[in-house]
Order: sequence, then structure tokens, then C-alpha cells
Amino acid sequence: MSLTPEAFSGRVLEWFDCHGRHDLPWQRPATPYRVWVSEVMLQQTQVATVIPYFERFMQRFPDVASLAAAEQDDVLALWSGLGYYARARNLHKAARQIVAEHGGELPTDLEAVEGLPGIGRSTAGAILSLGSGQCHPILDGNVKRVLARFYAVPGWPGQSATLKRLWALSERNTPPLRCAAYNQAMMDLGATLCTRSRPACHRCPLQNGCEAYAQGQPTAYPESKPKRPQPRRRVNMLLLENEGALLLERRPPSGIWGGLWSFPECEPGADWRAYCRTHYGLEPGKATEWEPLTHIFSHFRLEITPIQVQVIPSPGQVMEPRDTVWYNSRSMLTRGLAAPIERLLAKWSEGDPL
Repeated sequence: MSLTPEAFSGRVLEWFDCHGRHDLPWQRPATPYRVWVSEVMLQQTQVATVIPYFERFMQRFPDVASLAAAEQDDVLALWSGLGYYARARNLHKAARQIVAEHGGELPTDLEAVEGLPGIGRSTAGAILSLGSGQCHPILDGNVKRVLARFYAVPGWPGQSATLKRLWALSERNTPPLRCAAYNQAMMDLGATLCTRSRPACHRCPLQNGCEAYAQGQPTAYPESKPKRPQPRRRVNMLLLENEGALLLERRPPSGIWGGLWSFPECEPGADWRAYCRTHYGLEPGKATEWEPLTHIFSHFRLEITPIQVQVIPSPGQVMEPRDTVWYNSRSMLTRGLAAPIERLLAKWSEGDPL
């Protein structure tokens, strides 16, 4: 039995009023800025993980102006451990664009919001509906799953035809009244009941009429992304130690961990001792190779071999111009670090230096 848009949204809103999430930090108050930051953090990340990051972020950057005035290092430091660091770089870049082009206020036009770095159609719709009371459809991962199951939409949502169909369904069912509540309800429904595995269909307000449930296979929708062999990359990370401190350097602004601080790297098989001398002006001494560490990205596996090396400045060698800092366990490091780098620093801090 197919539901009319009014019946669909009515069921969802009735459920939301009783069972939805009404006390999330970005809902108190739900300003456009707070909603924007939360929506960016929630991309690829669960609510429970985001909440403490969001609260710390708001304490440090309570508005667009304070975020725009900050250094990228400060922004990345508060993002450390949250992953997908391009989100933080784009958030910072967008804040500066808002100050420069929009007087420090998030624009209220959908197209203008979509024009900001890191904001797509769904995020823009969420910002303007949840934060400004406008009526726009959204289509985040949770909403895609609810709609794909209810209408048994075939295909992977990353395919253009499937995505177009899901957007049409989202537009069709988004009500002109209580749009903000409806959009939040759809996200809550997907996050709490219509989950990726083991959905709680017996508690779902859309069970009666859901085609995937009627077929007896709700988890068959939406279809998964076609699997490809995940490439593997190996790298040596050099923990260069001098007088109880380790050398960290800033990574390039783009690519993995762009703008974060990490250890010097060289390819496996390369002469890392010569690399220390040539690139850092440091003479390597005693060295210890640690157990390899694997970090899984969405598109490849990174296998890290840490090598702890005692170094001293090399006579006659000059360090290349690089953005570096010496870190010790007593340092108050307010710089962005990727999760594997934090783990390696913690391990080093717990042990005795070479």
C-alpha cells in the first residue's frame, strides 16, 4: 500500500514527537552556524562520537567570526581523532569566505550556501531547514536508507540514476509545514530504527507500507557499493629523537591528513639514514623498528612501520626549509594530529627514550 506524501510525513512526524531526539547539543539553540558545524561533523560520523567534539568546538569557536579568525592549526587540533580532515579545512575556509563575502553571516539562499566549500545539496538543505526554518529536502545517508527501503529502490545510491530517484522521493515527501522537524525525524529514524543492519522494523512507523519489509529483506536496500580490492600502501615513519624530543612536520595542505602534523616518512627500501642526513641535517644513531601499524582509509590501507631513531645535528649538513617542531611528552601540543600519530606519540611517551 503506497502512502500519500501527507500520510508518509504525518506518520514520521507523529513518531518524532514521541520518540525523536530533541536534546542534541546543536538543537540548543539551533542556529544556522551550530547546525552547519554539526552537519559537517556528522558526515561519516555517528552522533555519539560527534557530541564531545561539537561541544569543545563551540567553546573555542562560538561563531563564524571566531572560526574565521583562527589559525588552521587550532581548527585541526580540535578535529584530531574525528577523521576526514578535509571537512575541517573546508569548514575553516568557508568561515573565512562567509566573513569576506557575506558579512560574517551564513547566507540564507540555498544556492549561496551550496557554493561554500564542503557543503553539498543535502547539507545546505539541512542548514537552512534546521537552522533557519526554510523548507528544503535533505538526503543524507540515513534518509537514503529509509527511502530506499520503503520504496524498494534498486541500485547503489552512489549511482546517478538511483540518487536521482531518491532525491525525487525526498522532495515528494518533505512537507511544507514542520519541515525542520520532519528532516530531523527522518535522520533520527534512519539512525535509531532503520539502521544498516538489524533494523527495528517492529517499532517503525513506516512498517505498514514498506516494500522492503513486505519482501522480507529490508537489509537488501539500499544496495552496497560494488566492492573492489582495496589497495595497500606501505611507508616508514621516522621517530627522530634528540634530547628527549621527537621531530614532527606539517603535512602538505592536500592529500591524506592534509595540514596535520606527522612524522617524517620515506618509502620502504629507501635509505632512511641518508634521508635523515639529506633532508633534515640529522645524523642517525641507534634505531629500533617497532611493530607495524595498519590504518584503514575508505579507499586504501596504510601499513606504517615506525622506526625510532636517536639523532644529533649532522656537522656540515643544513636542514631543508620545512615546517617542523620538536615535541616532548611535557609539551602542550595544540596542533592537529591524525589518530595513528597520536597512538605512536602515546606509545613513545610511555616508554623510555632511546
